[in-house]
Amino acid sequence: MYKIYIVEDDATIAGTLKEHLEKWDYKVRCAKDFRNITEEFAGFSPELVVMDILLPFYNGYHWCTEIRKISKVPILFLSSAGDNMNIVMAMNMGGDDFVEKPFDLNVLTAKIQAMLRRAYSFQGRVNLIEHDGVILNLNDTCVSFEGKKLELTKSDFRIMQVLMENAGRIVKRDELMQRLWESDEFIDDNTLTVNVTRLRRKLEEIGIRDLIKTKKGSGYLIQ
Repeated sequence: MYKIYIVEDDATIAGTLKEHLEKWDYKVRCAKDFRNITEEFAGFSPELVVMDILLPFYNGYHWCTEIRKISKVPILFLSSAGDNMNIVMAMNMGGDDFVEKPFDLNVLTAKIQAMLRRAYSFQGRVNLIEHDGVILNLNDTCVSFEGKKLELTKSDFRIMQVLMENAGRIVKRDELMQRLWESDEFIDDNTLTVNVTRLRRKLEEIGIRDLIKTKKGSGYLIQ
């Protein structure tokens, strides 16, 4: 089931579109916090975004640019501002298509279906894990925070993935080492400590501080 994220300030339009797309068996979520669209996006990890241009606080161009920093997910602009300048701007900002309001629901659905086919017929879906603004992309093994992006080594990525998948729970050292043993790198207790220390330093380079907590005698925790 494909997931679609609707960023639309008009509650009537958003609700109508959500109801219609759900009849086509899409899982749909509408934006609620227009100050933190990127975090909502990462938390939902949709396969497609429907984005209006005129939004509270920041416009659709801004959020398209922010999403493009962490994902290549298709973005369909939906706006009453359908002049050539806005259409060109939407495409230049990273949008994939543009539909002018008022629109026909069936035509819009056909466009969405075509975009999904083009985007995912020959490639896997984008998977993201988000926690307090920290976004881990499971496809390209990168971590992002406040617009900054960091490429992780295989070991660093596995540590981040396990800890973020278990946010709020202490992950025992043995459990982490078992996951790291799946890679080509030899991991023992001392090597794990070195890896976690190195990962913390890397995360600090993009402003992520005190994310990974050490629980003495137990393991590590993201809370």
